[in-house]
Amino acid sequence: MKLKVCGMRNAENIAELVRLKPDFIGFIFHEKSSRNVLVFPEVIIPKSIKKVGVFVNEPLAYVLEIVLKNGLDCVQLHGDETPAYCLDLGKRMPVNIEIIKAFPVDATFDFCQLDSYECFVSYFLFDTKGPKAGGNGKVFDWSLLAKNRSKKPFLLSGGLGVASVDELRRFMKTPMSDNCIGWDVNSKFEIRPGFKNIDKIKEFKEKLV
Repeated sequence: MKLKVCGMRNAENIAELVRLKPDFIGFIFHEKSSRNVLVFPEVIIPKSIKKVGVFVNEPLAYVLEIVLKNGLDCVQLHGDETPAYCLDLGKRMPVNIEIIKAFPVDATFDFCQLDSYECFVSYFLFDTKGPKAGGNGKVFDWSLLAKNRSKKPFLLSGGLGVASVDELRRFMKTPMSDNCIGWDVNSKFEIRPGFKNIDKIKEFKEKLV
């Protein structure tokens, strides 16, 4: 299973995280977020770890600028971006850039809408629907994923922490997890916005990844 740690921005904290060899490190470029990156941290991140830029309803030109300026490997779309937006973004991006489309899930979520995105993204990400675009720190009802008919690989997000380990192990034994490739973690590991408890991430990774 893969591990994606999102909401990073402190160089020393990132350097500590790099030693744990996560698969993805996420950087949030959204001015309304308390984890918003104003200046990209100067830190060496090996090519084996993918740098993800998280955006919410931003103009395509801005996304492309940030990707090229900071050498990002993935773009995560966490707003109301349409399939047409994803298609256009893919055409403008360098060919090796992956696109992750996040969806906030609650009991009213229509999984049929995923069909129109499948051809234009690399992964889906299922998060908890809340007042913020992400980082709400709450777990959604994973049984809702039984309605997911898509074969597109996805990351599971939403309030995941060390306390989630046993439930995640049980989840991985269900058919709902068939296309789950890993975990996206953020708020449950924070000491303060944008700064993570590396020891807790290590514990989570050793138990689940």
